Amino acid sequence: MRIAIDAMGGDHGPAMTVAGALLAAKEWSDVEIVLVGDEGKITGHLSGGTLPANVKILHAADVIAADDEPARAVRRKKDASMVVAGRLIREGEADAMISAGNTGALMATGLLVVGRIDGIERPALAPMLPTMDGSGFLALDLGANMDSTPDNLLQYAIMGSIYRNKVNGLPKPRVGLLNVGTEAGKGNELTKAAYPLLEQAPIHFVGNVEAREVLHGNCDVLVCDGFAGNILLKSMEGTAEFVFKALKTEFTRSFMSKLAAAILKPGLSAFKKKMDYSEHGAAPLLGINGLMLKCHGPSDANAFKNAVRQARIALSNGLVGAISTETSRKRDG
Repeated sequence: MRIAIDAMGGDHGPAMTVAGALLAAKEWSDVEIVLVGDEGKITGHLSGGTLPANVKILHAADVIAADDEPARAVRRKKDASMVVAGRLIREGEADAMISAGNTGALMATGLLVVGRIDGIERPALAPMLPTMDGSGFLALDLGANMDSTPDNLLQYAIMGSIYRNKVNGLPKPRVGLLNVGTEAGKGNELTKAAYPLLEQAPIHFVGNVEAREVLHGNCDVLVCDGFAGNILLKSMEGTAEFVFKALKTEFTRSFMSKLAAAILKPGLSAFKKKMDYSEHGAAPLLGINGLMLKCHGPSDANAFKNAVRQARIALSNGLVGAISTETSRKRDG
């Protein structure tokens, strides 16, 4: 299998993308990695200037910046590393691509360059978010689409369920609908209309889930529109930041509190790591006719290596084909 990496994307590209690619190439000899980007800058981060046999470089002279207007940049910057990686998927020269670059541009690349799976109206960005038991849950959509229809939520539920099955090995993923109450009649017009569709879908639907419950692991897939999902994500980020800043303040008030902090530090560090959603890997862009994974902007080498692992598992288990088959079955039925 061949996986393209946007070597120039992210806060630390190409240093971290190259380092991560080398780690992945060493770990999995059945994977060929294509580093897409400025060849001179990429080779500058190679130890001794040599590449393993299963790593290639494809030169791309341009880069899509974080502040570029996504769709315009994708249309105009034909030789940008992200766009070139997307073309590799479209032309069958790569099976997957990974990028830590501009999220909006990656979505535009998926739509304008790679294309959607037939029958999928809107692709969804689906990161894994943490739970107290460490298992996490897949949430979609968390910002790719601000406005969704009941049919969109149905497609998100099906794609999310297939992903958790194919990539995480869950035989019967529990799918919940983000709502303001657990009763079936609760919610706005969107969730009220989506609820019966999810009940009838080929998934294990567990009903409505309130935001305060999601960290307790009561579902494996959480379905929502991008507006509510992004608010959920930002609220979780803000709360975590507040809690840890407050703890730091309290633990530095006195000698005794500093002593207590020293004793508790290993446990607090482990807890912080467990609750950091960036530790849960790259987010797939589901609904695109090819595997696309979005890493966090500040991803390090290990994060890129783990993204390759995710891609390898998804490809081995036919994730995109399974989504396409289920979509066709629903459309024909």
